[in-house]
Amino acid sequence: MALITRVLKRVIIGTPMSSEAAAHTLLQKRLALPIFASDALSSVAYATQEIMLVLTVGGTAYLYLAPWVATAVVVLMAAVVASYRQLVRAYPTGGGDYEVASKNIGKSAGVVVASALLVDYVMTVAVSVSSGVDNIISAVPSLSDKRVIMAVGFVAILAAVNLRGLREAGLAFAAPTYLFATGVFIMIATGLFRLIVGDKPVAESAHLHPVAHHGYGSLSFFALMFFTLRAFSSGCTALTGVEAIANGVPAFRPPKARNAQITLAAMGAIAVTMFAGLTVLALISKVHITDPTTNSCGFSNFVGPCKDAQQRTVIAQVAASVFGGHHSVGFFFVQATTALILVLAANTAFNGFPLLGSILARDRNLPAQLNNRGDRLAYSNGIVALAIVAGGLIWIYEANVTKLIQLYIIGVFTSFTLGQTGMVRHWNRTITTERDPAERSRIKRSRAINAFGATLSGVVLVIVIITKFTHGAYLVLIAMPILYSIMRAINKHYTRVSDELATEDTGLMLPSRNHVIVLVSKVHKPTLRALAFAKATRPDTLTALTVNVEDEATRALQTEWERHDLPVPLTVLESPYREVTRPLIDYIRKLRTDRPRDVVSVFIPEYVVGHWWEHFLHNQQALRLKGRLLFQPGVMVTSVPWQLASSTDLAKRPIRPDGPKVPPTPPRVDASEDTSVRSG
Repeated sequence: MALITRVLKRVIIGTPMSSEAAAHTLLQKRLALPIFASDALSSVAYATQEIMLVLTVGGTAYLYLAPWVATAVVVLMAAVVASYRQLVRAYPTGGGDYEVASKNIGKSAGVVVASALLVDYVMTVAVSVSSGVDNIISAVPSLSDKRVIMAVGFVAILAAVNLRGLREAGLAFAAPTYLFATGVFIMIATGLFRLIVGDKPVAESAHLHPVAHHGYGSLSFFALMFFTLRAFSSGCTALTGVEAIANGVPAFRPPKARNAQITLAAMGAIAVTMFAGLTVLALISKVHITDPTTNSCGFSNFVGPCKDAQQRTVIAQVAASVFGGHHSVGFFFVQATTALILVLAANTAFNGFPLLGSILARDRNLPAQLNNRGDRLAYSNGIVALAIVAGGLIWIYEANVTKLIQLYIIGVFTSFTLGQTGMVRHWNRTITTERDPAERSRIKRSRAINAFGATLSGVVLVIVIITKFTHGAYLVLIAMPILYSIMRAINKHYTRVSDELATEDTGLMLPSRNHVIVLVSKVHKPTLRALAFAKATRPDTLTALTVNVEDEATRALQTEWERHDLPVPLTVLESPYREVTRPLIDYIRKLRTDRPRDVVSVFIPEYVVGHWWEHFLHNQQALRLKGRLLFQPGVMVTSVPWQLASSTDLAKRPIRPDGPKVPPTPPRVDASEDTSVRSG
């Protein structure tokens, strides 16, 4: 069974990659564009539709507002893209809005942005995949009852591809992204050419007339403003994914910031052109649409059974009108590439979510396991977590884009607003120390761009909350504070544990035990206690042993070791594939081979926790290592426990009369690999 599992893992994920190969996974601009911009580019496939869906609520009388709403979305998109170009130049480390808000507004603001982005990434997967399935059904209506199964299946496929690594995902997704853009541009050019020569395209729904919902027949001025703002907030879905490039700057080839800025500008230009062109064609061809997941019964002059008349999406209707019907080659090309790019647009989240998760884990806001790289150098735990949550959301909402999209925009504009506000504060602080006139002029220009972006994003955030609150957006306003509270609680726990384990230069107290090897990951109280026990046993050889799975962490450990001037040399085992157990077992086996009559004793420092949930916040690598060592002949394993405050409090609790005479042993979590041991 284990062999089958390993073979299956290699088939899906591929062979492990050495840590030294990380530099070879950096992306050129032509690969970075489909990886980071697929969400933003694909959003045009449903942004126009969302505007028209809202305006159709009032009947055809209000479709005249569509060009103005679309223009406002274009202006907003241009402002946001320009703002993020300034952010990329100032903060090229990949933290994006989270890093900007944390450093310039405060850690709490950074966690708010992080909670918003995590929600946004989950919704990106759910909305993009569900919209892609909609377009597949537009081409093949008989698949309608397989909507949810198809969507969940696509999420699983995307997760598997991303587990193979960032570069492999880029190679897989590059062609569909460029084919989609090419198809849309050809469709726009063809439609405008037909308009110029007098052969205006006509949509299949042009002869249908939407029935105005009750109360929308004649709106007052303020009601009309609210109605227009609601359509605008729906159209702002076109901006989703714009922040992905700012979060992914470290994945670019040098010069990283410059290449990211160029890619961001290219993404903005392509997305604006496609969105504007598709909106123009939809209005020219007189597309009328209600909820495409239901049917055409929302039209006053519809004739026929509803169950056989499921509507096609806006982009499908435009493609059919431009290329001569839904049996034309052009129609199927646009639909195939649209469906593919919408499904693959979720890849933006599969890249951004794990990277953000690793940064949050590094800053102790999420469990440390999210900072682990897998066999293919991807943050595999984050990829799997995203797939599970997004798949569950798709299942709950039955892959309905119109329902899911109500949960979508709040997280996006929360991060936009706080990120750009943080940038304004960054420029205000920078300009006070800058003396070069040219540089001061550039800073002022950047500050003005970010200030405009922050103001506009803040206004849109208020509009989105007001107009979408009763349509499901309130769920996001509940989810974000919950995520915020969880992350703050995790941060407090890690901080408390770190403070508790911090050590002073107090020397070693020698007890009376013997050992040969002490496993080390960090210089703290549990490590010093294990070394003290080891030294007190007066061994023939005493080795402090660590495994190098991350060069930076290992160098920091060596520096700290030298600073404490410990009387035991530190031995470092190299692990190019980020494995911990195998190098240690090989080292001990060699020691046993060289000295077959000796007994090898391995001391593993660990600490005891008092709450079950603390067990999930710390790695369990040494528990697996102990299991392996117990089967090695001539090897003894000694645990050196260190009781945390939570376990001490548990031991002091009074025993209930009806309870056991001895308190149950709380779960023990290894401290030797709490922060620096990371296994693939």
